[in-house]
Amino acid sequence: MKTLQEKLMYSFKNEKLLINALTHSSYANEARDGISSNERLEFLGDSVLSIVVSEYIYKTFKKLPEGELTKLRASLVCEKSLCQFSRELELGKYLRLGKGEEKGGGRERDSILADAFEAVLAAIYLDGGFENAKKHVMRFITDELKHTDDEVFKDYKTALQEIIQRNPEESVTYILTKESGPDHDKVFEVEVRLNSNTIGRGTGKSKKQAEQSAAKEVLHLMGADI
Repeated sequence: MKTLQEKLMYSFKNEKLLINALTHSSYANEARDGISSNERLEFLGDSVLSIVVSEYIYKTFKKLPEGELTKLRASLVCEKSLCQFSRELELGKYLRLGKGEEKGGGRERDSILADAFEAVLAAIYLDGGFENAKKHVMRFITDELKHTDDEVFKDYKTALQEIIQRNPEESVTYILTKESGPDHDKVFEVEVRLNSNTIGRGTGKSKKQAEQSAAKEVLHLMGADI
């Protein structure tokens, strides 16, 4: 646990909290000796994460309306982001899993890793208070914001569609042309085509993000106000 605490940059006064945070329900169910799973900690961690992120983006993005703040928060605390944070900490190595979950690849399962991140956050909160929990979250959130795509704030696909619809005979399609990288860090490349002609390309960490990037490029080439 010492190595993990070094990765967490936090030293627990009560290590039992950390052990509990790493205990999956499959392990607790098989042990049958009163061991608790991390589900209650996950519940608490979800709330701590939400308030930390909400406070930060509220103070940082002073001109964003409520709806866009909600979308931004959702992009930062989604399963994809949380499991990536877990992988950076290598939490999968320290999870206590049941035999079936272990054989089924549970240490790399996105949902389990995301839940573990929230559980560990709650453990830090209970052991060291809100400020230590906040410090832990912000290590990841500030970096994640640097990579947040404009699609969180703007819908370029809809804007392009509205322009194309002025000519009923024209149609736009998005074609996935390439997919590369490991499962937890894929890059997608997309072409946007007007009828059968390629008019733009885009890349992103998801198909949706790549499509938005491609649409944005086309709007820029059209001279549209974006």
